[in-house]
Amino acid sequence: MKKYPLGEFEEVVLLMVGVLYDEAYGVAIKNKIEEQLGRKVSVGAMQSALRRMESKNYLSSRKGEANTERGGRPKRYFTITAHGKKALEYNRDIRLELWRNIPGTAFEF
Repeated sequence: MKKYPLGEFEEVVLLMVGVLYDEAYGVAIKNKIEEQLGRKVSVGAMQSALRRMESKNYLSSRKGEANTERGGRPKRYFTITAHGKKALEYNRDIRLELWRNIPGTAFEF
């Protein structure tokens, strides 16, 4: 079993939380993924991933100020936890090690 279980979509979401930093809330994360990766993301998939990663302690959240545009509901802002940073670093290191182990001849077509 993986030391830090993290799917590809979860990894992208975590990275975007880092990119957005203080402005990382559900819709902003979704829009940034769509903009930068050209990948459509449903609100449900985004909310599910954020809840799942918060339960894994990869993310923490705080409520912002309530506003009338959202019917009085506050935005929920996310930040990467120390455990989430370790998960990202672990996955990055595994990928880099795999890339380093590919023999140069593997890409000769």
